[in-house]
Amino acid sequence: MPEKTVTVGSAIGLHARPAAIIAEAVVEAGVPVTLSMSGGEPVDAGSALMIMTLGAEKGAQVTVQSDDEAALAKVAGLVEQDLDA
Repeated sequence: MPEKTVTVGSAIGLHARPAAIIAEAVVEAGVPVTLSMSGGEPVDAGSALMIMTLGAEKGAQVTVQSDDEAALAKVAGLVEQDLDA
């Protein structure tokens, strides 16, 4: 499965607001996307609650995986942005 590792850009990490924005984008894409941190189990990026369980803080490395290249690029871009701004 294609993947891309990106750095969390949100000032407070992947908490409720950024997680909700990312999950909404995944639901709109309609394809499976997962997020994981080094050595951790992948979580469903279509669920804000699952994203928050990663505990990803600003600067953390998160791996985005999806068979859909457009969804992969979209979610990776969102993770890299400061969605709190």
